Formats: sequence, structure tokens, C-alpha cells
Amino acid sequence: MTTVLQDHLQRTFRLLSSAITVAATLLFPAPVAAQNGYQVELKRSAAAARPQLRVGAAPGGIRLDGLLDDSAWAGADSAELTQVEPHEGAVPTGRTVVRVLATPDAIVIGIRADDPEPGRIVSFARQRDASLSSEDHVKIVLDTYGDGRSGYVFAVNPDGARYDALVTDQGQSENANWDAVWQAAPARTPTGWSVEILIPVKSLMFRKGLSAWGFNVQRSIQRLQETDRWAGAVQDALVTSVGRAGLLIGVPPLDLGLGLTVRPAFTGGGSIAAPGAGWRGQNHASVDATQRLGANTLGSLTVNTDFAETEVDSRQTNLTRFPLFFPEKRTFFLEGADIFDFGLGLSEDVVPFFSRRIGLLNGQQIPIEAGGKVNGRLGGTNFGALVVRTGDVDTLSTGNAMGVVRLKQNVLSESTVGMIATFGDPLGGRNAWLAGPDLTYQTSRLFGDKNFLAGAWALAMNREGLAGDRTAWGGKLDYPNDLWEIAATYKRLGDAFQPSLGFVPRSGVQIATLGIGYQPRPSRPIGPLHVRQMFHEIEATYVAGLDGQWQSYEVFMSPVNWGLESGDRFEFNVVPTGERLTAPFEIADGVTIPMGSYRWNRYRFEGGLASKRQFSGQLTWWFGNFYSGKLDEWELSAAWKPSALVIVELTGARNAGRLREGHFTQDLIGTRLGVNVSPDLQVNSFVQYDNENRDVGTNTRLRWTFSAVGDLFVVYNHNLRTADPITGVRRWAFDSNQLLVKLQYALRY
Repeated sequence: MTTVLQDHLQRTFRLLSSAITVAATLLFPAPVAAQNGYQVELKRSAAAARPQLRVGAAPGGIRLDGLLDDSAWAGADSAELTQVEPHEGAVPTGRTVVRVLATPDAIVIGIRADDPEPGRIVSFARQRDASLSSEDHVKIVLDTYGDGRSGYVFAVNPDGARYDALVTDQGQSENANWDAVWQAAPARTPTGWSVEILIPVKSLMFRKGLSAWGFNVQRSIQRLQETDRWAGAVQDALVTSVGRAGLLIGVPPLDLGLGLTVRPAFTGGGSIAAPGAGWRGQNHASVDATQRLGANTLGSLTVNTDFAETEVDSRQTNLTRFPLFFPEKRTFFLEGADIFDFGLGLSEDVVPFFSRRIGLLNGQQIPIEAGGKVNGRLGGTNFGALVVRTGDVDTLSTGNAMGVVRLKQNVLSESTVGMIATFGDPLGGRNAWLAGPDLTYQTSRLFGDKNFLAGAWALAMNREGLAGDRTAWGGKLDYPNDLWEIAATYKRLGDAFQPSLGFVPRSGVQIATLGIGYQPRPSRPIGPLHVRQMFHEIEATYVAGLDGQWQSYEVFMSPVNWGLESGDRFEFNVVPTGERLTAPFEIADGVTIPMGSYRWNRYRFEGGLASKRQFSGQLTWWFGNFYSGKLDEWELSAAWKPSALVIVELTGARNAGRLREGHFTQDLIGTRLGVNVSPDLQVNSFVQYDNENRDVGTNTRLRWTFSAVGDLFVVYNHNLRTADPITGVRRWAFDSNQLLVKLQYALRY
């Protein structure tokens, strides 16, 4: 059965990848240098004097206990880190030693993190995918293609909490929703802590035959707000700036086996959909399969797809006329998500392919009957293709085929040129498509060692029934460095630019943005304050119609934004704002702002306690004029971390508007309780309330990773809503609930 499935997957995905390869060859004929990428990479590396670390051999494997006492470690080469923060180039407070071994089917990284005061190590989290930026941790970046543009991120804290991500946005950010199969074992020692990290090669995509990978390691000593790094140890760069990474040399040929992974899953449970309704059982079987087509291409297939374990979205308040953006969290769409990134500087104004358009419609889940995806890199060409078939829901015509193709060719040393195309519509709109090219020039060596990016993009789309300008184009210049950060963007969106599989909150506009940040680091205290860095910023955004008439503007000014050596911070902002309403705007129930031109000034005070503390938080107060009256916005986020076992988080927002057209108050409260028994067993309960919907929603989620490839999820959702009985007395009443149990296990061959 396995052989039949594997043969079928291989034939299907080879046909698709062959079509993509032919298209890539025609569109982006690779130069000789790209075809001989390994030699080019070595020459470029030598010219830039990148540090190197040789991989040792551990043919018999490693006992993963975090102690680094296996004999193989003693004979392996080692690397040490250099301080980046607070003093670039200084000797770190605690010595960090890094070694790397290879087994036939895995890369194993061992790190010894010495600390002169081990009792003061900051570590709270144990859960999977925790944000470790506020704790002591080590972060690994692997550029397995040696292209200086893409990479994997793995991070671990002293309590074993694991974080993984994809490098995105030309190395300027990370997609933390991506997950991989890997293991980590930490250990506390009398001199600090240590960790062993095992990454199976089946969890990575890499260029076949490449014996030198891009590699970097970064360590955070949180109580000192200290950052140490191996390669590219400069404040102008991030550890994810893979073009500045060192080289992991001597990577041996790695065994992928058959390259086939089959992950069956079964979900059982039921729900009560409404008050007075009966219990309705739910049983759902699904299967996901992936087939490696060589070391650098992965084909994925999903059948009867189930997303029961996906965490619910956090609610948001919205005082604008435009829809809010929510990130993708579903596993099938996250693999290779970095390849589908398009255009420099698009942010949330234009997202040509927004995978949440597939399988979700106005908050309602649409069944995904089947989907296929191929993504990878061949030579200097990055490619991805996805096709999904959804099913009908009630009377909605949601049974449709949709997909996307993305090609991106590496050019020069760090730049790319590419194209994207999508087809299909969630509601079956005919002749729905989008296509366009993008170009990004990037260098990390402007004036010798500074970062600079320049990009341009263009898109055209169609769908039956649309009339008008269905094109969009724009560009960005970006100088993202430590002392000066300067960026300018321009976007033009036609009045009928409404892509079926994209996210475009407003069309028929021109959007221009200019941002300038001056970010000095004082060499001495300012009065009683020990300031780490100042962030003096101004960012002006101007939105006009296609006729040139202004629609919106905002000038965000930050005369004071200081980060202290303690990690605490405070900020004051002044924000002149303008809005021209061409139609009445209902900003809250019963409060409608009439059409017209409005100008006002907003102000903000914000202060935050360093997240290294057992109790940390941030309080923000926006105040000033707003349309025809006044508006106060309060935002609170706080966390109490009494131990690694329990973490309590609280978020809250209140908008109190006093306008000529009426008054309104919007409240949003959320609290999260995390019980982290171990890095492989956690229970999280998330409760949210907002007074607009007048309901309370709870999402409780247990995750037990009983093996590296097996998970058990128990998810319980319970909703309450206020009701007004005949007596007029408001009370809380049951609205709905749902209990789901999901078991999944991956079979790797």
C-alpha cells in the first residue's frame, strides 16, 4: 500500500514540478553562475570572510540529554560568540560554545551557555511555539540552500520550550506559525545551562550536494538585555539576515530514506450549536502525505483536511472603515509559506495570495476535500504551486478549485526577480485570476556594511462582473540600519482591483509612505536614566484617490521613545490625522458619522515593564480629538509568570468615544491561562469577551506530544451570550459548545 501511494504521489508531483521547472526555465533562464551555485557561493563567502564551523561525525547517534558528554562532542570543532548588544564587538558576559554533529539522517547542535550567575537565568516558558524574546534562549538559523535569502529558525530556552519559524521578508522577519518535527533537550549546570538540538533532515529542504550551509547562532542573556552572535555580529543586522551568516562546512550526504511521510488523523467529538439544540456528534478522518522529490522539492497532499487543533483568532477592535487582517495558522498552508511572499513593502495593503481565502468564508469554515502542493528550490529558482478543492456548504456555491503558482529567481548576490499567478474564486466567480511580476534588489554591503533594498511589483486581475481598472503596482526603497532607518513606499491600486484570493482592504487609491528613524545609543546616562537606545521617528502616510483627491493622511511622530538598559521603556507620540468620508460611516452601533472632511490630532503615552520580570506588561493611552468629538483608547497587556508551570496573561482594550453623533464604548478583554507540565504536555485556556457581540468565548486546548511524530489534541469551546428576556433583565445564557479530540501520527519512510 505504501509503495502504491508513493508511486502515485511521485507521478503526480513530478508532473506538476516538471511543468513549473519548464515555466521557470522559459521565464528565468539561469545564468552559468547560478547553475554552478556551489562554487559561486564559496567564492562569495571567501570574499566576505565568513566564519566557518566544521561538522563532526556521530555515526552511532547521540543520547539526547542536554549534557554534551558523548565522546563525539569532544572531537568536534567549536565556535564562540561575540557581543552585539549592548556593546558591539565586546566580550560576552558568559562564554557560549557551539558544536555541530551529523548522524546519517539528522543534524545535531550542541550549545554550552556559561553564566557567571546561573541562579539569575531568566526562563519561564515550557510550551511549544512560545515567544522566547523575553527569556534566556539560543537561536539557530540554517540557510540550507546557501542562497543568502531563505532559512529555518530554531530556538530553545533553558526549560526546553521550543520555537521554530521560517525566515521571511528578505531576512527582516520570521513566520512563527510554521512547525517542524525536531527535538531539544536542555540541562542546567553549575556554570549555566546547555542544550542538544536534533533536527531530522526529513524536516528540512536543502540543495543536494551542497556541503556548506549558511549557519548562525545567537544567544540572549535576558537579565542583562545582552545579545551575543557568532556571524554578522553587528547592530545593523538581525540573526535572520542570512546573507551575513557564517558557513557550516563539511555537511555530509544525508539519508532521506524513501522521503515519504503519511500522517493519518482522526477527530471525534460533537457540539451543541445553539440554545435548545441537541448534541450532534462529529467524526472526521483525514490524511496528509508528503513525498520528497529529491532533497530540495517537497510534494504535499491533503485529503478531507481537518484543522481542529488550530488556535482561535484573537479578537480585535476596529475603528476604521476597512477589514482587519488575521494571520494564517493552518499547518497545510504554512509549509513553504516563505516562497509565496510577494513584493517588497506590500504589508497588509496588498496581499496577492492570502491563503485564508481558501476554506474560510466570513468566519465560517468551508470543507477542504483535497489539496496538493509542490514547493522547493532548483538551482537558483524558488518555486511553489498549490491547488485546493473545497466543498459546498448549504446553499453557498463554495465547491470550487483554487490555486496559486509562485516563481522566484535568485539574481546577483542577494536579489530576486519573480512572478505570481492565482486562479479560482471562493464563491465560484468565473474567469477569476491574478498575475504579476516583482523585483527586489538587496545588499548588505552598501557603503561597506549597510543594508539597502529596492523593489518594484505589478499585478493585474480579473473576475466576471468586474468593470474598471483591475491593476495595481508600486515600489519601495528601504535603508534598514541601526542608527538610521529610512523607507519610502508607493502603491497604486485600481478602482476594480479586488483579487479573489487576495487581501485588499481598500482599492481605487494611491498610498505613499515616508518613514525616517534616527536611533542613537547614548554613551552615558541621561540624568538618572540609563538609556539603551532612543527611537526618534516620523512616518507620514498619504492616501489619495486615482483622481488625486486626498482620502486619508496620518503623520506618526515619536519625539520620545526610549528603551532603558533595564528593558523597561516609555514613549510619547503625536499623530495628526485626516479622513475624507464619501459615504456615512457607522463606527459603532447607533453612531454614524456623516460624510465630509475631518482633521484631528491624536496623542499617545505608552510605558512597558521589561518582559524579563516575573510580572511584566504594557499600558497604552491614546487620547485627543477624533472625527467630530473625542476618543480615549486604553490598551493593556500583562503577564504573570510565577513559575515555568503556570503563566497567566491578560489583555484588555477600551474605546470610549464622545462624538457629536453619539457616544459609544467598546470593551474587549482576554485572558489566557497556560499550564505547562513539560515541553510536550500543555493545557491552555483562552477566554475572550467583547461588549459589542455581548458574548464570552472560551477555547481550551490540551496538546500532548507523545512522540516526536505523534500528537493528541483535546479542544473544548464554550460560548455564553447575554440575553434579554421578556422582563427586560439582562442575564448570561448558554450559546453553544464543542468538544473535539484529535489524534495524529506521522509515518516516515
